[in-house]
Amino acid sequence: MGPISSKWIHFFLVCFFYAYVSCSSVEQKIYVVLNKTTPCVRLLNATHQIGCQSSISGDTGVLHVLETEDDLDWITKTGPHAPYMVLMESPAFTRSTMMRLKNSTRVAGAAVIHLTAPPDQGFSPHTSCPNQNTGVYSESYGPELANCSTAVWNPLGNGLSYEDFPFPIFSLADDNETQVIRKCYEDHNRRVNGSAPEYPLCAMQLFSHMHAVTDTVTCMRRTDLQNSFSINPEQLCDPLKDYNVWATIRPINVTAKGHKENESMVIAATRLDGRSFFYDVAPSAEGTVSGIVTLLAAAEALRSVTRVAPPPRNIFFAFFQGEAFDYIGSSRMVYDMQNNKSVIDFDNVHSFLEIGQVGLWNKQTLWMHSDPVSRRNDTVNKEVTSLVDNIKSAASTLAVSLDEPNTTQALPPSSFQRFLKVRPIPGVVLTDHRSSFVNRYYESLYDTPEYLNVSYPPNLTPEEQLEYETEAAKSLTEVATLVARSLYKQAGGEEDMLKNITADTKTMAKLLYGFLVKTNNTWFRSLLPFDVVSKERNSILGSGPPQYYVSLSQIQQPKSVTTFVKYVLVNMTGTATSLNQSQCQNPNDTPGESKDLYVYEWVSGTASENHTIGEPFCARAPVRLARAESPAFELRQYGSREYSTWTESRWKHIGARIFLVASPQLQKWPSEGLGDFRDIQVGFFLRCKELSLRVLRVMALSLGLDSEVFLEAHSHIGSDENGSTLRSLYYPPVKAGSVKEGQLRCGEHSDYGSITLVFQDPEAGLQVLNRKREFISAPSIPGTVLVNIADLMQRWTSDVFVSA
Repeated sequence: MGPISSKWIHFFLVCFFYAYVSCSSVEQKIYVVLNKTTPCVRLLNATHQIGCQSSISGDTGVLHVLETEDDLDWITKTGPHAPYMVLMESPAFTRSTMMRLKNSTRVAGAAVIHLTAPPDQGFSPHTSCPNQNTGVYSESYGPELANCSTAVWNPLGNGLSYEDFPFPIFSLADDNETQVIRKCYEDHNRRVNGSAPEYPLCAMQLFSHMHAVTDTVTCMRRTDLQNSFSINPEQLCDPLKDYNVWATIRPINVTAKGHKENESMVIAATRLDGRSFFYDVAPSAEGTVSGIVTLLAAAEALRSVTRVAPPPRNIFFAFFQGEAFDYIGSSRMVYDMQNNKSVIDFDNVHSFLEIGQVGLWNKQTLWMHSDPVSRRNDTVNKEVTSLVDNIKSAASTLAVSLDEPNTTQALPPSSFQRFLKVRPIPGVVLTDHRSSFVNRYYESLYDTPEYLNVSYPPNLTPEEQLEYETEAAKSLTEVATLVARSLYKQAGGEEDMLKNITADTKTMAKLLYGFLVKTNNTWFRSLLPFDVVSKERNSILGSGPPQYYVSLSQIQQPKSVTTFVKYVLVNMTGTATSLNQSQCQNPNDTPGESKDLYVYEWVSGTASENHTIGEPFCARAPVRLARAESPAFELRQYGSREYSTWTESRWKHIGARIFLVASPQLQKWPSEGLGDFRDIQVGFFLRCKELSLRVLRVMALSLGLDSEVFLEAHSHIGSDENGSTLRSLYYPPVKAGSVKEGQLRCGEHSDYGSITLVFQDPEAGLQVLNRKREFISAPSIPGTVLVNIADLMQRWTSDVFVSA
């Protein structure tokens, strides 16, 4: 750097390498690693990033338990040991509290202890108008219905899941680990008579650094650049994707895409996914599972009757994945149908019946929602009226009350909306709510089996629980019977056959247990492929339910819920054959069998008493998987307003630990007269730290290296193990006549670290040495930060980057 004559702030990033030997026993004595934690992660769409993340080296703060308003003031205003790591129980996890923490510079992160008892007032971190930007209603289609103008579907939605937090937030299980954290706080950090505790203090460190920033457009562009120019490309984010599951009562040829001659379809649909604020923790009992089990049980109820007296129209069961994120699965099917990539097209669709949230109807009223805009068309209105009449007729012998909401009310959030964007299809969405969700815990950790009234008497064995008919099982069996009869009648089936269509309460009990309580049960095991069940270690069968967050599929394997729905549907719609295992794997070699019409699965079969593995057999069924990935990524339209653009950031390490932190002897701050000087300086230092790490990542990528290569060498910025400094330097103006000839204020030099961030004021003066060994001025450009290469970076990069 050359001489300067203006005031500027100088931020050094200097990293020294040390040789050391890591001793795990010493580390275990210092840290208590927390294993039962779940992070909030970063998601991105075309315009935003949401979620949470830590710095590359993790964020550390002194632990403080948030219990009262006074605690909140202590954390955000008066406590002397900022930054704080906030520990709170889930009832304190509200929008008002989290926004106060977000807007403070004194918070390093938050850990939320998840209590099983839900808050009485309800809680939903989703928005009040889910998927409002990608549904059918817009300026060009029913503008008076757009943006939940006629019905606020999720009135308890506080939008927390769509905020962008600058610090990590983790969920903790309320168990022994939580007690260890509380004891550490009680022993070292709790205030006594209002006085601040003395060091050492209990601290927590959270690791959840995310690689992607800004939005999907930025992330995918950077990924594409790496794939084009880097010898070691790195994926920064991934599209949310999985698979839809579909089946029909009569098989259709899957190799012939596009229109099917003489084939008319009634589509019966529901969603497969849900979410909560925290990664891959989404119980989704009412929000998702109630629809899944209802449609599966309805499919089973239709099997025998449709074989004896097949209706003129086919019934197409569709389970859409990724619907919580702007209708990923249904958008994909619609796109494929438009472009001859699906097994059917829109001309094959006769009508549509969607099963929404139906688990909390409590034998009161189920609501039949339809689209008031498409019903302005006389033909469509006539068909919708007929569908509504068929549903009412199907309910005539059931203890089910049906009603329609106001005819001017918009459709609730539903996959059906994506089909209406293309064509005015007659359809109904069946729900347990009229104008706002009955579900008071939509897309939250509290949408649990207990909330759906799925609970069991004490002392039942797992096998007894599997067979136990809960009140929810009995209630949803009636809904499934209604759906099955409605579909049969809508497909043109014989009226006198309706009485033979009845869903099985025992099946519903097993479905609820498998999808809400425990996947590793004897029934699910009997339905899965033999090679899956026989594995000693199985990632699908677990001690709990499947998770419903769509996530992403890096290894092209469907999510566990998708897999279970597929094989249950094989059982519900298929046939046990006499094919042996070899014939099952190569069915086209057997006369009368066709992989174009059916899927063939060598499944485990029911185990006999005292055996864990059953007698396997070959099941044949008209069940298939189809891609559930937004067309935006195939079209490379990362900023699309038509299709979902949601991606999930990648990361390398997620973790949490607590430890005792000693007094920072070297941190000396003015004690009086400067107000929030320390908070401003610390906050600015942390912002500079984040910016420097981003710059180092870009520099590594420009060299074709792994983006972490420089970041790992700067992992201790802000600690005594690193020499990075923040310098606030002021050079007052001087009179030209008082400067001696050849006198310099700050002589020429090169910085000795890796990079320097320079924040200049408008005054000129800073100069740098170019490769021709000439000093040139470095002008101050408003809104920018000057990045200066230092000696260590020049050495690291073998003079590719030159110190100036």
